[in-house]
Amino acid sequence: MADRKFFAGASIKRLRRGAGMTQVALAEALDISPSYLNLIERNQRPLSARLLLLLADRFDFDPRQLVTDEPGGGLDGVSRRLADSMFDDLAIDRTELEDWLAMAPNTVEAFVRVFDNRSRVLGTDSEETLDPIQLVRREVERWRNYFADLDTMAETLADELRLGTADLYGAITERLRVKHQLTIRILPETVMPDLLRRLDLHARQLQLSEMLDPASRTFQAAVLLAELEAQSEIDALIAGADFQDNPAEQIYHRHLSSYFAAALIMPYARFLKACEQTGYQLPLLQRRFGASFEQVAHRLTTLQRVGERGLPFFMIRIDRSGLASKRFTGASNASLAESPHRCPLWNIHRAFDRPLEVQSQLVGLEDGSTWFTLSRAVQGFGFGAGGFATEFVIGLGISAELAAPLFDARGVDLSPENADPIGLGCVACTRPNCSQRSAPPRSRTLQFDGRDRGLTPYNFVAD
Repeated sequence: MADRKFFAGASIKRLRRGAGMTQVALAEALDISPSYLNLIERNQRPLSARLLLLLADRFDFDPRQLVTDEPGGGLDGVSRRLADSMFDDLAIDRTELEDWLAMAPNTVEAFVRVFDNRSRVLGTDSEETLDPIQLVRREVERWRNYFADLDTMAETLADELRLGTADLYGAITERLRVKHQLTIRILPETVMPDLLRRLDLHARQLQLSEMLDPASRTFQAAVLLAELEAQSEIDALIAGADFQDNPAEQIYHRHLSSYFAAALIMPYARFLKACEQTGYQLPLLQRRFGASFEQVAHRLTTLQRVGERGLPFFMIRIDRSGLASKRFTGASNASLAESPHRCPLWNIHRAFDRPLEVQSQLVGLEDGSTWFTLSRAVQGFGFGAGGFATEFVIGLGISAELAAPLFDARGVDLSPENADPIGLGCVACTRPNCSQRSAPPRSRTLQFDGRDRGLTPYNFVAD
């Protein structure tokens, strides 16, 4: 948060009043003047990282809670609304948004209220029109995919399980047997042709398919442990989301149980230390923690503990059609993960043809941001409708400005001029003369010239 300006006047005022403190008393505790605190509470001054940490220590809360009370939901909230197609022709960049939030926070809040009211009237962005997966994703991103209570609890349990043995799967199996009177049984694929896992409470068994590899068996056993031992914490998070949709609650429950399982397999402090020691070398992290590539990639998007932050990665999982079945932006604010479309010039699509090989690429977007990305194909379990083995590609990315510590970035010149120019899908991309273009940009007027034929059939008026 040190490099971001954000305003949290209303939240600070509530914290102060809840503690029964005057502005003078709180200013003295923070070692600032009462007049300066007054400006902060009126959103006329941004909250510095130093004051944020002092407030967190004084009131014992997660500083990320203040972000949700920034005007309009802060940079992320305003960006989400400006992603509406009606603003496609404005090309508002991140710097302009930051300036707007800093200079006119009340105006930002007014814009958001008008936009949201319009959406409710038109029915374009309400809980009734969002599907359950979208509802859950919105809630996960509100937390930036970091759930402090679950992470801490999983880390404590991981330490306890490892006291007796280094075999985590064996330790989880023993815990389930002794504490919960449940055993694990591996069954042939012919017995469970359409299932990877079944909880048979009558037989007191967690039944796992032989199709699961060792990392996935450990993960499924850890998920069950989450559902048994972290149920109250998971239920509290679901209640806080206030979904008006039962399928959304079930999907969110599955996400939180899986989050706990990953945190149990890759405990926060040990995993972050291993990341920093190895340069976030994914194959090495897999072996060290007995996890799959996808599990490690997902875990990298969750490293947001106050005072112990990892690098802000985004993750996306796509199939051969380019459809994303998982997207986590974490703290990256990456439009590459947020966009519903992808550019064929991004080598994430080529990873299908080179399985098990991690491919890197430095890419530059039209907004001037550059990203260092890693992509690798992974195989799912079972077969698709045509009898083909299921496969996906996992894409990871981080701002190029932060990528220097990565093992995969060693020897790579991360300067913006070396980035491969890509877009966020043809309909959102306004780069001219791209021979790969398959559709015109929505925000431009098409031009037609009967005498000339360019590299693309779609010529358009430049901005």
